[in-house]
Amino acid sequence: MMHGLKRCHYLVIVSVFLIMVPLIIGMAGCGGEGGGGGDNAAPSENLEIRTWYDLNATRDNLGGNHILINDLNSTTPGYEELASPAANGGKGWQPIGTWECPAAEYDTGFTGTFDGQRHEICDLVINRPDQSYVGLFGFARDGVIKDIGVVNVTVSGNDSVGGLLGCNAGTVSGSYFTGNVTGGDVVGGLVGRNCGRVSNSCSSGNVTGNTNVGGLVGHTDMLGAVSNSYSTSSVTGDLNVGGLLGWNAGTLSKSYSTGTVTGSAWTGGLVGDYAYGSEERSFWDIETSGQATSGGGTGKNTAEMQHTVTFSAAGWNIITVALNESNPAYVWNIVNNVTYPFLSWQH
Repeated sequence: MMHGLKRCHYLVIVSVFLIMVPLIIGMAGCGGEGGGGGDNAAPSENLEIRTWYDLNATRDNLGGNHILINDLNSTTPGYEELASPAANGGKGWQPIGTWECPAAEYDTGFTGTFDGQRHEICDLVINRPDQSYVGLFGFARDGVIKDIGVVNVTVSGNDSVGGLLGCNAGTVSGSYFTGNVTGGDVVGGLVGRNCGRVSNSCSSGNVTGNTNVGGLVGHTDMLGAVSNSYSTSSVTGDLNVGGLLGWNAGTLSKSYSTGTVTGSAWTGGLVGDYAYGSEERSFWDIETSGQATSGGGTGKNTAEMQHTVTFSAAGWNIITVALNESNPAYVWNIVNNVTYPFLSWQH
């Protein structure tokens, strides 16, 4: 199944305190309202999601194994009541999972598995500008979220805001975002705050915030990592603004960004220019981003960013393919001199 996956790719063609907070989050949980409680007992079966009502019930079994059976959109039962602009008194969707400091017993983060099975969740609206930990999921603690697209979503929050996930202290893989995300601090297209792992994922849309604003992830802390991912999102912010990551104190590898980046200070093409995490074999397009510097990565012109050698020479698991074809034996595919690298699961 392609749908927004293809859209995500082909849109390409066409402070110590700041660290300690996520560290605490990563160990105890990642505040804010909006999660809902539930039974975190070990799951015994797959819980199938076919409607917005089913998706909403996920918050009642945060430790369960949830699988998405079909796409959800504005025509799917439950949309008006749960995910539309009018839902919940105009606040839209209520994020799944949260963490309320300081008592660990109030941790209601998502700890189970959510397998999108390459389906999409579309047309989601969240309008919670005073709330923290905002996204389809608010907070995931040791949870696994994979193979899901959030498409044509509009998300507004305060701190730790992302299209898919406000705060990740688990694992996100094979997922993508298209739409608009707006927040105050720690804002990312896919994930706001990352205390865990994000891999094989992408983002395409508009991301706007104040500090720590990134096209894919707003803030990756010392325990976090991002790998084999990319962003084409247009990013706008004030401090620590980057095409892929706003702030990186963790590890970043084999990733890239191409979107326009606009900021007032500590702005970078790939990573906000005031960052000190490790980075290896990652790139950004200096022409399309409008940024000649970055807090990490290597800047290349567009022609270089669309050439296999740039990435193969850096040790990427990449292969040249023909237009509209893919080779799933490799993590990355590229149509030489035509496209930027794309993830092989996108076809």
